[in-house]
Amino acid sequence: QVKLVESGGGSVQAGGSLRLSCAASEYDPSSYCMGWFRQAPGKEREAVALTSLGSAYTYYADSVKGRFTISQNNADKMMYLQMDSLRPEDTAMYFCVARGGVCSTYAYPYKYWGQGTQVTVSS
Repeated sequence: QVKLVESGGGSVQAGGSLRLSCAASEYDPSSYCMGWFRQAPGKEREAVALTSLGSAYTYYADSVKGRFTISQNNADKMMYLQMDSLRPEDTAMYFCVARGGVCSTYAYPYKYWGQGTQVTVSS
């Protein structure tokens, strides 16, 4: 059973930065897809950034390319999302996710979800 715990959310002004962290347990980095989804009020969950070490795959949503960076520290079983040049439209609840196998930009294949951390960007 993979357990995911996010931290690092908060409130920031537009143009600012935040770093989200996800502490993971009981997973094999070589065979899992890890990533971040977000959900804004009234909207569906969307994939923000995904990474799979086993397949050397990384995905970024078009809306965050060049501004967000996903990374992993397998020794500590940590995953991070560095968010720079934040915009008000980045305001959402951010979730750390994991699944065995290949990455997907759809939410339903992900078996493991963190509790979420709120990111609020003011203009």
